[in-house]
Amino acid sequence: GSVRDRRVRGSFKVCSKSVIFEPEDAAEPILKVGRGTGLAEPPLALPFSSDGGWCYFLSRFSGDRDYLFHLETTVKTEDVVQTLLQLHRASCLDKLGDQTAMIAANLQSRLARTSFDKNGFQSVSEQPHMECEAEMVSPLVTNPGHVCITNQSLYFQPLNSYPDSVVQIRLHSIRRIYKRRHGLRPLGMEVFCSEDDLCSDIYLKFYNTKDRDELYYYIATFLENHMAEHTAESYMLQWQRGHISNYQYLLHLNNLADRSVNDLSQYPVFPWVISDYSSPRLDLNNPASFRDLTRPVGALNTERLERLLARYRDMPEPSFMYGSHYSSPGYVLFYLVRVAPEYMLCLQNGRYDHADRMFNNIAETWRNCLDGATDFKELIPEFYGSDSRFLRNELCLNLGKRQGGGKVGDVILPPWASDADDFLQKLRCALESQYVSENLHEWIDLVFGYKQRGCEAVAAHNVFHPLTYEGGIDCDSIEDPDQKIAMLTQILEFGQTPRQLFSTPHPQRITPRYSSVSTTTPSSSELSPVTPSEDSSFEDLTEESKKLAWSNMSKLTLQCRHKLHKEAVTGFAVTCNGASIFSTSRDSTLKMFSRESNSLQRSISFSNMALSSCQMLPEDQTVVCSSWDNNIYFYSVAFGRRQDTLMGHDDAVSKVCWKDDQLYTASWDSTVKVWRCVAAEISTNKRSQFELLAEFEHDAGVNTIALNPAGTLLASGTKEGTLSLWDIPSFTLLHQMPCHAAKIHHMAFSPDSRHILSVGEDVTMRVTDVQTGMLISTIPTEEEQRCFCWDGNTVLSGGQSGDLRLWDLLSGKVMHKIPAHRGTVTAVWMSEQCSTVITGGEDKQMLVWKPQY
Repeated sequence: GSVRDRRVRGSFKVCSKSVIFEPEDAAEPILKVGRGTGLAEPPLALPFSSDGGWCYFLSRFSGDRDYLFHLETTVKTEDVVQTLLQLHRASCLDKLGDQTAMIAANLQSRLARTSFDKNGFQSVSEQPHMECEAEMVSPLVTNPGHVCITNQSLYFQPLNSYPDSVVQIRLHSIRRIYKRRHGLRPLGMEVFCSEDDLCSDIYLKFYNTKDRDELYYYIATFLENHMAEHTAESYMLQWQRGHISNYQYLLHLNNLADRSVNDLSQYPVFPWVISDYSSPRLDLNNPASFRDLTRPVGALNTERLERLLARYRDMPEPSFMYGSHYSSPGYVLFYLVRVAPEYMLCLQNGRYDHADRMFNNIAETWRNCLDGATDFKELIPEFYGSDSRFLRNELCLNLGKRQGGGKVGDVILPPWASDADDFLQKLRCALESQYVSENLHEWIDLVFGYKQRGCEAVAAHNVFHPLTYEGGIDCDSIEDPDQKIAMLTQILEFGQTPRQLFSTPHPQRITPRYSSVSTTTPSSSELSPVTPSEDSSFEDLTEESKKLAWSNMSKLTLQCRHKLHKEAVTGFAVTCNGASIFSTSRDSTLKMFSRESNSLQRSISFSNMALSSCQMLPEDQTVVCSSWDNNIYFYSVAFGRRQDTLMGHDDAVSKVCWKDDQLYTASWDSTVKVWRCVAAEISTNKRSQFELLAEFEHDAGVNTIALNPAGTLLASGTKEGTLSLWDIPSFTLLHQMPCHAAKIHHMAFSPDSRHILSVGEDVTMRVTDVQTGMLISTIPTEEEQRCFCWDGNTVLSGGQSGDLRLWDLLSGKVMHKIPAHRGTVTAVWMSEQCSTVITGGEDKQMLVWKPQY
């Protein structure tokens, strides 16, 4: 191109509303011309140069100056000129809606005249599945072209072959895919070939949702056996248990909430976590060093909040507290101007912002977010990454001079940071600190959770303009094309609230200084601090032995197999020394098997109805059995006979538990009852009387119950799939939620009492958070799982096929299958040290297993 009577080599880009000439020499300015700079006349094409090439000049782009361009590729010259003529005609139309429609029609015409060039396939054996038109999305630019997916790769060929003639992503390399909202419409799809990278490998915007969904599900189906499907709940479980960092968790939540670095209007959002930017040393052990994560930025300053609330109360509908958002394209480029100046120049017509409004000083930026009347911005992920270039003016950009006379250069850092790298390192340490780990769930509630909108948002002072919310303004109802485009532009520039991921309070992270849930009051959800005990060394040894046993659970070896019953086995109770195994069955009998003699010792029948479960009481003197005849039976081991009968329910008793001299019974009569034995010791042969302490009502028959290790919480599961959590000291309901879509077969607390695992007739395994009652993980199990044992991370379950399955709960995958019964596994028992496993099934057999070390 000829610029100022000089020949300059570079790239020539024809965009929808402008023409850009980008010189190869970075010292040369980028030339952008278009409607805003006065495109007075259409382009002319003239023969030029001896090689037969074509060139054209565009008259009076800027003032009276003409720019002459010579295209080296003669084949494309005529096409370029015709496109420019059409875009010129579009720019001359009066209405913005008419301009946009004509530009779109021109683009669709060009796409229709071309197709994907299959010479771009990397292998002759590739079989194409589908082809469609789409646009590759990058910040402020979308590049139209053709998408093709085969049985091996995903391809994108840009219409202009820029910056590459074809983009290829092998399907086996894909690790994550996300559907995206783009321009407020469900048209986007983003593909990642790594687990934790901030930047994706490609972001595609389709012209209709059908094409997007077909491509998405094809890739998802292909990857089904190669990667786990990640949901907010599955990431939450990993984060809660410390398997991923705070930084990784926030990245995943941003991805799931449609935030992408390729879309400046929906850029990933991270919180300010530090409030001290003046001290010479940053003390991460001092809570005063941190920002209050329970409040949005706009509510951190009480005086400013009072002014905002006063305005909010007097405002007509639609009312809002904050006139600007915490994340918008302008705020993102405010932070990134030193590494991506071209984006700010593009948004601001070739100029930087005023020097005093630039990102100059960390402390000043924080103070302005606290005190400014319209500044409520949060941070971006780069503040917690490892690349500090966005804080340094390495490109030597002329960003202007401030009122004090100083030039805008590198960002001024707090006194406690020696340099930009040290600053980022300390911020990352702060993000992963104990304080933030304990309080991050509060900020998640504000940005991604239940405090994002509605009355909860009002109570949390978290109400933004309706433009920022998905569905806040119905653009489809606007008939005038000009008004519709103007509204969409305003929404995209204003910033968008992330897609809501959680509708209930987010659970707190499990941090090392906490051990279990305290349930001294009905509303208790606080964490109890760990206190050392005299037996701590023994407990540590016990925990190590359990971990060792679970690490070898895939090596379960069958010790013996015995057919003891005439119907399916329903439960086991084992003496402390493991010498005697008691089992119940639908054949109505309680059997006693001796491990020492390897033979059946006793067979007891209490009635002609099935026995549903059994429990060994302390001191191994008594076995409690539940029966379908509505009764609970007590069997004396020492005397070899029925000791007592409790007629406790109006329908079948489905499960019994015992803890701290209290008996818990569940029944199909829709109740769980809590009993205390009075008038006699239950371990003697004397008849006892039982005092009813509490009765928990349900809306359907109760199929199973479970106690936490401390005996302070009880979970119940019904035939309709409802899970209820009860506080035992106060006998009150803490949470009740629909957990499964059908009958709950079995449930159990994790060893730390933080989670409840349940399996159901709906062919799923689900994890529920005890503290909040939130369902945090749902794992499809292919077949019904009827019973299980777990250590909080790994699950050993038995299902309809008769196999035992070992699950990694965090990935939701089966790690190992062990052939066991001929028919459904109906009962499983594990010793306290996890060194022995006993299973029973519909094949009427009892199997004894041991893990091999």
